[in-house]
Amino acid sequence: MTDHPDLPRGGVSDAGADGASVIDLREYRQSLDPLPVTFHRRELDAILWIYGRMVGEGEWKDYAIDHMKDRAVFSVFKRSGELPLYRIEKNPKLAAKQGAFSVVATNGQILKRGHDLKQVLKVFDKHMKLVE
Repeated sequence: MTDHPDLPRGGVSDAGADGASVIDLREYRQSLDPLPVTFHRRELDAILWIYGRMVGEGEWKDYAIDHMKDRAVFSVFKRSGELPLYRIEKNPKLAAKQGAFSVVATNGQILKRGHDLKQVLKVFDKHMKLVE
């Protein structure tokens, strides 16, 4: 037994002469938390434009934005504290398949899905009807 520690001064066991250490790349990638999925500025502008129009019509009152590991969600409420009327979701895993953007109703029914957010948001456009 000696009074000297088992590790060199830096506390790194696999350090070379220059102080560099070897790290397993797979362990490093697994240790990192992935960044959450977010709406880009232009996407958020399009969503907030629709939101502003619907608030002006008295249809919507509140909203919430959630950024999770696998998707971003913009939820729209009639009254705060209730279930959302609609959820506008961005799921990048579906970008190559059905499209990253979707509008989901309260009951979970997907109203519209696609690759272009502006086309997906057209589900909120109201069509005028002639009443006689």
